Amino acid sequence: MSRLLLCLLLLTCGPLHAASSPLMSASTWQDGPDVTRFWVSEKLDGVRARWDGRQLRTRTGSVIPAPVWFTRGWPVQVMDGELWIARERFDATSAIVRSNPARDDAWRQLRFMAFDLPVQPGTFSQRLAALQGVVEQSGNPHLALVEQRRLADTDSLHRHLRSVAAGGGEGLMLHHEDNPYRDGRSNGLFKLKLFEDAEARVIGYVPGKGKYTGMVGALLMEMPQGLHFRLGSGLSDALRRTPPPVGSQVTYRYNGLTPNGLPRFPRFLRVRHANQ
Repeated sequence: MSRLLLCLLLLTCGPLHAASSPLMSASTWQDGPDVTRFWVSEKLDGVRARWDGRQLRTRTGSVIPAPVWFTRGWPVQVMDGELWIARERFDATSAIVRSNPARDDAWRQLRFMAFDLPVQPGTFSQRLAALQGVVEQSGNPHLALVEQRRLADTDSLHRHLRSVAAGGGEGLMLHHEDNPYRDGRSNGLFKLKLFEDAEARVIGYVPGKGKYTGMVGALLMEMPQGLHFRLGSGLSDALRRTPPPVGSQVTYRYNGLTPNGLPRFPRFLRVRHANQ
């Protein structure tokens, strides 16, 4: 009897936290659906995180050692969002999040940009209204709501995309107003970028020539399907001097694929750390 009561309590109270639960992820947008049925927001170039009601966790469930003051006043509700500084500041954000112990001066640059309530029932529009209230009640300037807007049509969507990209933004997210929260790939959540991106594994290096003599000229990359290509564009001098170790996962952008399945005009974006 006591076991039955315990099970009922766990079911009715819901999860205390979402430590290892996978996050909802987006599909790639293809023009066609009615844009007016979607909430549109900027795709932030930050570190995805989940507030489990007690502490921040990475997408893989690892605890993020944020300072106590950073999350003071946050709600008991589970929140999905991104730790973010500003556009084109991913590397700095990632370094702060990975630092242990946390440095107060560095964390003061960050905000948790909340965009969903994973365990809240209802449509996205309903969850968004609830999230707005939760963020406002916290009174903590390091907790903010990702701005959501409505757009009139597909032309307006692509104009907004070009405006965001021109300012250094990564792209847009489109969330259907009636979409429920489901862990894993969603058919009601989409991402839209001017460029595609993907991840590949570093398997070696090409020596640099000319001004890059003594440094790395390009990274030798292996795609998940086993295809190999060189990645040199976008590497800073610092990365050429100290490249990502063999075995690292690297995110790159590209303009479609060749007939052989290789990325066209690949450009280095960032190193993807294991817990992110």
